[in-house]
Amino acid sequence: MLNFPPAVRIWLSSQPIDLRCGFDRLAEAVRQLLQGDPLSGHVFVFRNKRADRIKLLYWDEDGFVVLYKRLERGTFRWPAIATGQQSIKLRAAELTMLLYGIDWQNARRAPRYHRSATG
Repeated sequence: MLNFPPAVRIWLSSQPIDLRCGFDRLAEAVRQLLQGDPLSGHVFVFRNKRADRIKLLYWDEDGFVVLYKRLERGTFRWPAIATGQQSIKLRAAELTMLLYGIDWQNARRAPRYHRSATG
């Protein structure tokens, strides 16, 4: 299971990309597609067209980390993203559900107090 500090933001790309790319092309996709900073320490999530593969890119103090998952059967449950929106922000729990194949947008969350982290 992945564990990120609360200050780390997780950004899910709305556009599928060619996942044959490595560190540098993923970092460029963060800059061009998501208008983000790949060196920010935030996590950027990409998928392929078939939605059976997913890559995560993040900067870990002294270098990039890429996590790659390929499903043998089925697809990842990518959330609906508004037309023209380049990315959406996820919580760590939502990313975990996405990686485990749970459609988190249809899950019901009980109302609770939530104070956002500054930043």
